[in-house]
Amino acid sequence: MSSRSSAAVWPAVHNERQALIRELESLTPEQWTQPSLCPGWDIHDVVAHLVDSAKTTRLSFLRRMITVKFDFDKENANGIIRERAATPEATLAEFRRVREATKTPPAALATRLVEAIVHGEDIRRPLGFVHSYPSEAVDSALRYQLGTGVFMGGGKERAAGFCLQASDTGFEHGSGPVVRGNSLALLMAISGRPVNHEDFSGEGAATFVQKLKQTFQ
Repeated sequence: MSSRSSAAVWPAVHNERQALIRELESLTPEQWTQPSLCPGWDIHDVVAHLVDSAKTTRLSFLRRMITVKFDFDKENANGIIRERAATPEATLAEFRRVREATKTPPAALATRLVEAIVHGEDIRRPLGFVHSYPSEAVDSALRYQLGTGVFMGGGKERAAGFCLQASDTGFEHGSGPVVRGNSLALLMAISGRPVNHEDFSGEGAATFVQKLKQTFQ
C-alpha cells in the first residue's frame, strides 16, 4: 500500500468511526441489545468487534491466529469477549479512545474501509439509520471484496458469473448478465449480508439475488 493510498484510507476510516460514534451515543439500552446483520451478534457485539479491530496489530493478529489454529470465527468471538465491556457506555468510551488508531492486521489497507463501512451498516440498518459514505471509499471497499475469496471475508465467489454495475459511481466488474445497483448495495450483497430484490436491476438481478439468498436458508 503506497503512502498516497494510506493517506487517503485512514482519514476516511477515522471519519467513519467518528460518524458512527455520534450515532451510537443516542442509542437506548434496548437498541444496544438489538440483533445486528451479523448472525449471532447484537449491536454491542459489533461495536466490541470494531474496538478489537482498531487495536489489532499485525503481530498480535498472527499470535492470536496461531492460538486458535487459524479459526477466524473463533478469533472474532474471542475479540468480542476481550473488548465487550460490562456496559455499552464503557465499550463506546473505548471505541472513542481508539477512533484515530492506525493499527491493522496483516491484510490490505482496503480492509479497514470494508470494516468501517460494512460493519457500520451491520449496525445502522437494523436500527433504521441511513448514512452517506464517500463514493471513493465504497468503491475501494467493493473492489477489494470482489478480488477476495469468501474464506478470507470477501465476496469473489458471490459475484462470479455476473457483470456488476454501480449505478451511482460507474464502477463495473466482471462479465455475464448485468446486475445494477448502487455501490453500497453491491458491497453489502457480496459481503454476505441480506439482500432485497428491489435494490438491483438488470437481466441478472433475479438470479443474483436468488443465489445470495440461498446462503441464508
